[in-house]
Parts: sequence; structure tokens; C-alpha cells
Amino acid sequence: MDPLSDILSLLKPRSYITAGFDAGGDRSLRLDDLAGRIKCYAVIRGRCWLALEGHGASVALMQGDCFVLPSGSPVRIASDLALEPTLASSALKPDRHSETVTYNGGGDVLLVGSRFEVNGHPAEALLQTLPPIIHLRAAGDQAVLRWPIELMMQELRDERPGASLMTQHLAHTMLVQTLRLYLSQQAGSGIGLFAALGDPQIGRALGAIHADPTQDWTLEDLAAEAGMSRSVFARRFRERVGEPPMAYVTRWRMMRAAERLVTSREPLSRIATSVGYGSENAFNTAFRRVMGVAPRRYARGAGVHDI
Repeated sequence: MDPLSDILSLLKPRSYITAGFDAGGDRSLRLDDLAGRIKCYAVIRGRCWLALEGHGASVALMQGDCFVLPSGSPVRIASDLALEPTLASSALKPDRHSETVTYNGGGDVLLVGSRFEVNGHPAEALLQTLPPIIHLRAAGDQAVLRWPIELMMQELRDERPGASLMTQHLAHTMLVQTLRLYLSQQAGSGIGLFAALGDPQIGRALGAIHADPTQDWTLEDLAAEAGMSRSVFARRFRERVGEPPMAYVTRWRMMRAAERLVTSREPLSRIATSVGYGSENAFNTAFRRVMGVAPRRYARGAGVHDI
């Protein structure tokens, strides 16, 4: 499985709300519903500001832009960043699937997109490796995004039978296409998992890890996959991903194991084998080191019976 598909399969993003947001006048909304969620939206009309609170970072959104909020960090969306923000949860209806919500009279800016619920503790750890705001400016290479967005707008507008299911599928397509475009624009810049996936050489090594996480990978093996010397690869990988290659291999295995601990009733020995460990004791040690708790205790904490 390729790394992006593998990551999304672990996150299990479930489209919870797909809706339009039509806002007008002076406005500043603090999005306070992002924990454990991903938001993916496109600017259909108008312009506004998107600001990451506590970091001083802001983005000017224009018509045709898309953005993803994956990390749970609080943000504001506003016509003017100097305005005092209002909590979105108090200003907007909480359950508005397949609707276009009008705020402050509407008419100035129209956003269309979806909010995704993601899966548990491994998801939280993964989301923290992503940038708090993924911003794609309107460009010709975003034509692949136009058809799901246009179909989503039509479904929201027409309210035909099956609209709820259709908009959920379109929302997933929009999310994947947005992330694909973001990766294609990275060219290895920045730090974090997505920055690394955009690096051609480090991306090849990550692809090999995700294609066969059970293999007994060594630094030499991964450097060969990247077509680099061992020392240069180790340095570049750490710069891009933020941790050494073998630490990443172990962490990814433990995230996979954590998912199976929560979602299956397999014996611990089988889960250990499934992520590349021939010894249950070695697996227990690695899991405790990475996840901070023993596998059985982790499973019990997630409401799963002893295995």
C-alpha cells in the first residue's frame, strides 16, 4: 500500500458533516470543534482570512483556494482578523449535513467542504505530524478538484434522494485529491511526514516501509531504496521526517499494532507477528517504549477485553 493510502486507512476519516457556509458582513469565527477531526474546504466565492491562533500565522483565502485543517489546532476564519471572534459552536447549528448555512446575511464568501471524524489514539499521533494548515492556492493543476466540488455543490443544492451518501463519497475524493496536490507541491520542503512524502528519495524509502512494514529493515536497506549513502540518507530522513529512520519504522509498526489491538480479538502473539516481531516479549518492549503503556493495558483502556 502506498504511504498516503496507508495513512488514510489508519486514520479512517469518516465524513461527519458535508455542508456549505455562506457568510456576509463583518465576521470572525473561532473554529472550536477541530480536536480529533479533519476539515477540508474549498472557497467557491469571495475571500477571507484563516488564522492559526497562538502562532501569529495567517492565510489569505481567495476564490478557488482549498484548505485542510488536520492537526486540531484552533483557528479563526474572518473578514478582518482585528475583530473579536465568536465561537463557531455557539453561532452555527451543530448538525447541518447536506445544507448550506447562511451566517450574517451571507453573500460575501461561500465555502463548501466536509468535516471528518478520525479514529482514536493512533490517529491523534498521526495528525500531530501534519502541518496545522494545508493551503492550496487556485491554480490550473487543481482541475482534478473541480468535479467533486461542483458535484458536491449540486447535491447540496438539489437535495435529491441519496444526497447524504453522495456528498460523503465526494468529500472523501476531495480530501484525497487535496492531499495529493499538496504532496506534489512540497518537493521535500519543511519538516514532518507529509514534507518527507514530497521528497522523491525519502519518499521512496517511506514507500518501501509502508509497502512491507514487517520486513526486517536496516538502515542500509532503506538507504539503498532511496539511492543514497547510509550517512546522507540518515541525515536527510531525520531532517525531513523529524526522527531517525529506524525510529519511524518502529513507530509505524506500533501504530498498526495499536489499531489491531483495538479493532480485533487476535492473540497478542499474532498481532506481534503481523507487525514484524517474532517474539511477543520484543513486541511488548517496543510497544511500551513507543506508546507508553503495555499492549494489553492499551487494549483495556480502549474498552477491549484481554487478549
